[in-house]
Amino acid sequence: MYAELTRLAMYYEEHGDANNDTVVLLHGGMSGAHTWSSQIKPLSERYRVLVPEQQGHSHTTDLASPLTYQTMANDTIEFIERVVQQQIHLVGHSDGGILALLIAIQRPDLLDRAVLIGANYHKDGLLLPAIGSANSNDKEFTTARERYASVAPEGAGHWQVIFEKTKRMWLTEPTLTRADLAKIRSPVLVMVGDDDVIDHSHSVNLYQALREGQMAMIPGTSHGVKKEKPGIVNSLILEFLGTDILPSSLKSLRTGR
Repeated sequence: MYAELTRLAMYYEEHGDANNDTVVLLHGGMSGAHTWSSQIKPLSERYRVLVPEQQGHSHTTDLASPLTYQTMANDTIEFIERVVQQQIHLVGHSDGGILALLIAIQRPDLLDRAVLIGANYHKDGLLLPAIGSANSNDKEFTTARERYASVAPEGAGHWQVIFEKTKRMWLTEPTLTRADLAKIRSPVLVMVGDDDVIDHSHSVNLYQALREGQMAMIPGTSHGVKKEKPGIVNSLILEFLGTDILPSSLKSLRTGR
């Protein structure tokens, strides 16, 4: 189904009981709702689960404008306001985690809790040194390229445009600071694979900058942690969303801050 927003018609999926609290799943770059296949069923047994697709991703059409984290965050905020109309939980993977950070900073009234999976708050935390010379036909993008070609409204020929837009965004954004992160009042779980594309120290800095933060590093996993060890990932998400959060005063004692 589609939500008619100011800038675009945003495709989204809905799962679970509409009377339950809402979890919005935010996909990563050059992907879509299908990447949450391992999470949707267990989450929808307890929550109403909404899975939107961003500008130029999968079923949602591209626009003439560039891809930026801020414009996608704005679209997601409007989606929450129009479709959900209540406070929600956000679970974001990679680029989706960056959108969750922006929403947490800019619209705290919309957010209860957030889970960030393999997300960086600054472009320098991304361990992709060769991305500047990457080509849309490179082998590592085969799955994303084929999936895009099968569902994109613009057809396979638009893949090159989306690839270049995304690459440009990755090279220049995000540029959040620890001071920006300290503004977040909601509880946030930072989750990464131990062989993720995010620098370990960057993930720790993200966690430490949060007022109400928790952190989980999953052994034997990569940036695809939510598919590689879905049982652990899903258990951590459900526990975090459904349990009491450690008070910030105790977190300060634990971390020595």
